[in-house]
Amino acid sequence: MNAYPLLFTPSYHQRIWGGTRLRTLFGYPIPDKQTGEAWVISDHPHGRSAIQNGVYRGKTIHDLLRLHPDWFAPRRLERFPLLVKLLDAHDHLSVQVHPDDRYAYEHEGEWGKAECWYVIHAEPGAEIVCGHTAQTRQELAERMAAGEWDKLLVRTPVRAGDFFYIPHGTLHALGKGIVVLEIQQNSDATYRAYDYGRVDAAGKKRELHVEKVLQVTNVPDVPAKVEPVTRESDYLLVTHYLSCPYFTVEKWRLSGTRDERSRECFLLMSVLSGSARLEWGGGELALRAGDHLLLPRKLGSYRLSGELEAIVSYPPNQAASMQKAG
Repeated sequence: MNAYPLLFTPSYHQRIWGGTRLRTLFGYPIPDKQTGEAWVISDHPHGRSAIQNGVYRGKTIHDLLRLHPDWFAPRRLERFPLLVKLLDAHDHLSVQVHPDDRYAYEHEGEWGKAECWYVIHAEPGAEIVCGHTAQTRQELAERMAAGEWDKLLVRTPVRAGDFFYIPHGTLHALGKGIVVLEIQQNSDATYRAYDYGRVDAAGKKRELHVEKVLQVTNVPDVPAKVEPVTRESDYLLVTHYLSCPYFTVEKWRLSGTRDERSRECFLLMSVLSGSARLEWGGGELALRAGDHLLLPRKLGSYRLSGELEAIVSYPPNQAASMQKAG
């Protein structure tokens, strides 16, 4: 079976802080008015996204890792490494932290969760929590116990087009009025520090994980630096945001026709705006905003034609388009 680009149907997740912007922005058939997350490229057991095109329609990445391991990497992957989501923060998310791989393996039986955000939409005045001011773990514990969240948390204003990296151990939260594309390790390990005293539909407060938060939070906090680098060649403007041990993330802005070739590992593409035609040896696809696809490493040569903006992510240690440009 020849490799072909895989389009996905999202897995939707209701959240206490969710809303309806995923329908407004992308026309998704969200299931309710509190749809907080769409897991758009996912092989996590808490919400796998289904392939929607070609002979493997209805199958999952999990299935194809078994059937065609060479579509993904030179060596068989024990588990798909990345997870891509859209998050609609109609209300504030809980203040939370994610563990590193060592801690997560020991306590949760899965990977840690480093992640990054590309801001798609932000209401005026919107902000995120990213970091804290405590200088010792004792100070962190005391301020949390006293509920001194305004003194403890570092808040940053955001606008559409901003990019943030959230390493393991970073206290963080999306504020209300924000929609982001999130690229992360394939993990659901999350520890809540603060949830604004909210109750769910049953009148119950959501669980907090204070002890684990105190164990895994980086103290003192060291802000992650993101230094975008942009280069242009052959109708493609590439902004390289991040290369870390878990993923590389770029923004591609296509204005015309660009010939590319698949890499030593798979590539993930999330179309944010515009439209384009993707052609390869075995066929073609029309791409539009809200599409999310995986380009297998065995795809070979392909061509993109149109006007399109997309976030592209892939495992580390691959040659980026911006490095090939020119």
